[in-house]
Amino acid sequence: MAPTLVAAPFSDAAKDALMELDGALFLWHRMLHKGELTGRLIAQSGIDLDPAIFQGLIAVVRITHGVGREAAAEPTVGMIAEEMSIDPSRASRIASELIAGGYLTRGAAQDDGRKSVLLLTEKGHDAFFTVRDLRWQRMVTLFSGWSETDIETFSDLFGRYVEGVMDLKAEVEAEAKAW
Repeated sequence: MAPTLVAAPFSDAAKDALMELDGALFLWHRMLHKGELTGRLIAQSGIDLDPAIFQGLIAVVRITHGVGREAAAEPTVGMIAEEMSIDPSRASRIASELIAGGYLTRGAAQDDGRKSVLLLTEKGHDAFFTVRDLRWQRMVTLFSGWSETDIETFSDLFGRYVEGVMDLKAEVEAEAKAW
């Protein structure tokens, strides 16, 4: 056990629970990072996309619908980079692959015809919603044995955890800028 956790003002049971949580988060993160879960859903649906590229499609849908933003927007390569927390050159390659595969097309922005935006094609729409629906089928199955109270509690607690992680990330970024 890490010295910081040993010295923390938590009970032994809480420390053990945090160690178990750390192990579970490691496995969960690894599955997400490797694209295992999304990859299986993509393969099951017959879509010929790498999970990392599919994440670009998800980013376009999120931006288009304003998910996690103040308002919906017309997606650009820069916005995909921001949404996916990747560099713009990687986002450009992802967008190019999605365009080449027929999942996206380039268009002109409504407010500035010189600005290029990314538009979901019918193929892209169908791919996204097929995988989304498969994902929710799996989620409903996963949580079918849980009580509604457990689901609500888990959602609240996990949301608090993610907010805390995001706050820590902001602190680390602010400290890095100060250097």
